[in-house]
Amino acid sequence: MSDAARTLFLVCYDVCDNKLRRRVQKYLMAYRVGGQKSFFECWLTAAELREVRRTLADLLDPSEDRAHVFQLDPRMRRDMLGRATEPVTDVFLIV
Repeated sequence: MSDAARTLFLVCYDVCDNKLRRRVQKYLMAYRVGGQKSFFECWLTAAELREVRRTLADLLDPSEDRAHVFQLDPRMRRDMLGRATEPVTDVFLIV
């Protein structure tokens, strides 16, 4: 993956401390295009992925918390149940 190309990832976390959980959520909201609660779909460049991994490693307590980053195939069909909505993936604004 080049630093310019974006790839779809699912970032999910389980954080015990409420204050830290809000901090992690606020941090990841900057990258998300979809998801809810502690599961976020994020289109990330290689550099952004490194930054997310580094920041989560710094924030989380490895004895109590955990985070997972899964690379997704954007070509696969999504099965959505309940009030699920398709995330916006066709427009990116680069500032």
